[in-house]
Amino acid sequence: MSGRLVRALAPLALVVTGGCFATRSDMRVLQGDILNFRTEAARADSARARQVAAVAAALGTVADSVRAASDRLARFQGDTRGDLRSIQQQLLQVQELTGQSQRRLQELRAEMEARPPQAVVPPVAPVPGDTAAAAPVQAAPGPNQLYQLAYDQLRRGSYSAARAGFEELLRLYPTSELAPDAQINIAESFAAEGTNSAADSAYAAVVAKYPRSTRAATALYKLALSMARQGKRPDARSAMDRVVREYPQSDEADLAREWLRTNR
Repeated sequence: MSGRLVRALAPLALVVTGGCFATRSDMRVLQGDILNFRTEAARADSARARQVAAVAAALGTVADSVRAASDRLARFQGDTRGDLRSIQQQLLQVQELTGQSQRRLQELRAEMEARPPQAVVPPVAPVPGDTAAAAPVQAAPGPNQLYQLAYDQLRRGSYSAARAGFEELLRLYPTSELAPDAQINIAESFAAEGTNSAADSAYAAVVAKYPRSTRAATALYKLALSMARQGKRPDARSAMDRVVREYPQSDEADLAREWLRTNR
């Protein structure tokens, strides 16, 4: 209890206890003290009310700022997602166009090689009456022509015929730039038939024979997926780690990182 309240109540106590000893002057003092107490209490309540209002206003400002920041973040995230979708669509279009261009270029090369070659006449003079010696020697199909023929068979689902064509290409042109593609397509033909062990061996052969080819990362990634489908999780993780470690700039490395993240 405050000192002022005590002083205000002191005369009242005298009135209660002493009765006749209280004077009119004491009552006026008591009334004045009570009035002052009420005034100070009202002033303190007003000050507290102003403080509460100020705090509420500040909290309202903070809440508005938080809402505005949240709205800006949501718009930014929406814009970013939209931009990413647009970029992905453009990349897909570029990849599709690039793939079409590469296929068309391959077809043109195959067409060039498929043109009737000029007869190669033996350098020795033919023996009279020996028709075999004078027969022209036809050139073998080129690597692009062999690849296109085999690839057409692969797309038709004639996997054995496709493998035969790709294997012939590898036999005749082992150093061709198409050799890694031929080898990975052999693996794809086995995978399409469900012959997992043969497919895995063919994928591994791409990495072993053509480690610097861009197809090596693809073959190693597909080998890892094949192992995962067969339940060989440790082997699959090891192959995915190799993709990331040996071909860090490839698209397959990004896919391998995502696989490793979601398959702990």
